[in-house]
Amino acid sequence: MKWQITAVGKPSLAYAKQGVEEYQKRLRRYAPVSLDLLPKDLGQKENGLQLLAKSEGSLRIVFDERGESWTTDQFVKRVEKWQLHGVKRVSILIGGADGHAAETRKAADHVISMSGFTLQHELALLVLLEQIYRVHTVMRGEPYHR
Repeated sequence: MKWQITAVGKPSLAYAKQGVEEYQKRLRRYAPVSLDLLPKDLGQKENGLQLLAKSEGSLRIVFDERGESWTTDQFVKRVEKWQLHGVKRVSILIGGADGHAAETRKAADHVISMSGFTLQHELALLVLLEQIYRVHTVMRGEPYHR
């Protein structure tokens, strides 16, 4: 299964960039992960159109503060289920400063909240990559997740 992460904006904090690069490197052992960063925040509606176009034909997950809260264990179970059912690509959509438009949320298969906290865009991206890595180590029974 391929992971496609599409986010509005590019990480600018040095430590966040390093963390993103580190987890992208670690994930190569487990699954293809592509990161598509939209260069500008064009507002909810235009961002949403771009995010939806880039995720066409995939299982869509929208990160939004109004979404469900998943634990890591729930995420693992869902990924196992998606693999069992032949899902080829999971697209995770991270919006701009104003979040996602209602139309973008409605087009998603899942809307999830990363945290009750408001996180800086690049930190959310880093946490997401770490969780995808954690999911794969859990599924393989590797010690990272302990």
